[in-house]
Amino acid sequence: MYLLEFLDGGLLTLSWWQVIVAALLLTHVTIAAVTIFLHRSQAHRGLDLHPAVAHFFRLWLWLTTGMLTKEWVAIHRKHHAKCETPDDPHSPQTRGLRKVLWEGAELYMAEAQNKETLARYGHGTPSDWVERNVYSRFTWQGLGLMLGVNLILFGWIGLSVWAVQMIWIPLFAAGVINGIGHFWGYRNYDSPDASSNIVPWGILIGGEELHNNHHTYPTSAKLSSKWFEFDLGWLYIRLLSAVGLARVLRVAPVAKVAAPRLRVDVETLQAVINNRYDLLAKYARGLQETLRVEIDRLRVSAAEKERFARLRRWLRKGDVAQIPPAQQQTMHELLRQSRVMRTLIDMRAELAAIWEKSSVSREQMLTHLQDWIARAEASGIRVLQDAALRIRSYTTAPVTA
Repeated sequence: MYLLEFLDGGLLTLSWWQVIVAALLLTHVTIAAVTIFLHRSQAHRGLDLHPAVAHFFRLWLWLTTGMLTKEWVAIHRKHHAKCETPDDPHSPQTRGLRKVLWEGAELYMAEAQNKETLARYGHGTPSDWVERNVYSRFTWQGLGLMLGVNLILFGWIGLSVWAVQMIWIPLFAAGVINGIGHFWGYRNYDSPDASSNIVPWGILIGGEELHNNHHTYPTSAKLSSKWFEFDLGWLYIRLLSAVGLARVLRVAPVAKVAAPRLRVDVETLQAVINNRYDLLAKYARGLQETLRVEIDRLRVSAAEKERFARLRRWLRKGDVAQIPPAQQQTMHELLRQSRVMRTLIDMRAELAAIWEKSSVSREQMLTHLQDWIARAEASGIRVLQDAALRIRSYTTAPVTA
């Protein structure tokens, strides 16, 4: 009888709204553990955490998710290495958005059984006594322990709190980020995959909403890049750093520009390589604006103009062959009718090829860049001339006021 009375309210005897707040706070700790410990620290080595903080996150993840550090890290690294290919463990581009959104956790568990994935991509993760003898051996017992703690603290309503904890990461991390984050949103950078920023405010999932930024600079401990973007995980990292509990190792480079160089040299080449995603993003915006102008200029029907206008979202891709088959014919028709658009698409592909060919020497890359700039400046096309000017303006040195 006493036990039943106790379970009516638990130790804390909270009101209904206080239980909701407590549940959200508990799930938020799990989000912080995933984004700070598993993702930014373990998978990408963007920061080092104090051993006490790192182990707290390991313990908390064992209690609230049952995930093992090595499995999560290995699967995530494979996702980056094989992104948007059939070997990607959870790409909506190959498996379908519905599959990843609603069955993301199942995809994770299936890949966790792949020993080759764990061996190849799981290096450098914790392998101490606790990991081997507790977390790895008693995966589900941690979840059971968390359930018991919730019942003691909240009473019967602790079952609901526990259910929220169990569903949060499978739904939002495995489903929303891996699914919607590779299917819908806005893109700051022309990364070679389908990653998108879902929203500019990374609050609900601790900054992971800024997924295109992350795929462009995966080793950066900071996921926000534009002035209007907010990365809550980065705020926590800065707070931990301020008290000596974290050390940031890498953040995304910020494009630096100075007075345009008259002579394009090796330093210019390096600056362009460092800032290639910034360059291609600005080039893409120029492409989209030029498309609007060219559509108005072309003497075609209103229906044809509307068809061409739908190509706007695909103009970030330099290779026409990568555009979905349904839009490829339309793109070919546009390029046949617009010399300007054809030149811009061809020159964009040439520009990207300068740094993509690993077998080419620095001297050859520099020669190609110099030739590209000369042709861009002589083209009479504003987008190309602006790109050439920006290339001349990039610098690797600090910019003084």
